[in-house]
Amino acid sequence: MKRVKKIERLAKKVLEQIRQMENPFIEIPIRTLKNIEYDEKTGRIILKGEKGKRYFLRVGQARKFMQTLLVAAKVKELLKEDVSISIRDLYYALKRTIPGTRENTFDEQNESDPIIEDLEVTLNMLREEMHLTCDRKGYAAGNITIVDAGDELDLRRMGAGGWGIPSNVEKDRVKFKECEAEFVLVVEKDAVWQRLNEDKFWKKHNCILITTKGQAARGCRRLIHRLHHELKLPVYVLTDADPWGMYIYSVIKRGSINLAYLSEKLATPDAKFIGLSIFDVDKFGISKNVTIKLKEIDKKRIAELMNYEWFKHKRWQKEFKEMLRRGYKLELEALSNKGIRFISDVYLPTKLKEGDFLP
Repeated sequence: MKRVKKIERLAKKVLEQIRQMENPFIEIPIRTLKNIEYDEKTGRIILKGEKGKRYFLRVGQARKFMQTLLVAAKVKELLKEDVSISIRDLYYALKRTIPGTRENTFDEQNESDPIIEDLEVTLNMLREEMHLTCDRKGYAAGNITIVDAGDELDLRRMGAGGWGIPSNVEKDRVKFKECEAEFVLVVEKDAVWQRLNEDKFWKKHNCILITTKGQAARGCRRLIHRLHHELKLPVYVLTDADPWGMYIYSVIKRGSINLAYLSEKLATPDAKFIGLSIFDVDKFGISKNVTIKLKEIDKKRIAELMNYEWFKHKRWQKEFKEMLRRGYKLELEALSNKGIRFISDVYLPTKLKEGDFLP
């Protein structure tokens, strides 16, 4: 198995260093802001090439060196047994007192989680590919049939709740069987997704509906990436007209700063922003009574987004400047002021027909 061999190669390097009477070390790409950049060619936030060395015979690094090999050994065990556990389970499986000392291998989970990320970037493997999972977040419904862990699921027949998107949506876990959908609509708010699902928006407009329930979890982002790259489906993202919703879109499209090393597998650079736009207030005659006054924290966040290289496009700059000028933001639920089904019957169909997307 390729994944097991990656771990074995890491271990063999350490073993060879010991045989050569060297101070054993593990080379790990540095995951800090200074080693991150926006790659305009790919449209993703990426990790640059700088690496650091984690030594065994160095007081400040010995503990992390030991922890790294412990996690790697457990991952190899999981892969060979073909079983998955949560990142919380991993912490408890490895937590113990080192014989002859009062030192624990791990004191808290906030020690084991970063080690998992170190291994991800070192081995170029998602933690889900290492059979490590976390709580599911996000739901999907629409014109597609999938196979989830061997069970065939028709996402047209998932009822009001939809299919709960698991942490692991890799090809060996989730397979796409039949797909009639013409695009993917990603919705920030679960309540709005439920409205669209109840109205059978996915059926009327032949699409797949996904809710991220706020900031998109890795499983959601990976699924969106796969649907676009493997099935060639356009991706449209629907969020609040505020800097927080727009950053949710940014993470889906460009990748995140914290997980820049995974952007190639998680980001979908071709995604488009369907709304809400602050200009929709005028375009659709939305009452200003349902807008929300910008707070200082909102204004500060807008200023930060305006300085991000990937938000330098003139249409985004115009959007942010107008939001600041008006001094308010807008939630998706505010569209209900125009009618409960306004978002399903008028707003989204109009946006799709006109191709009115932000880049």
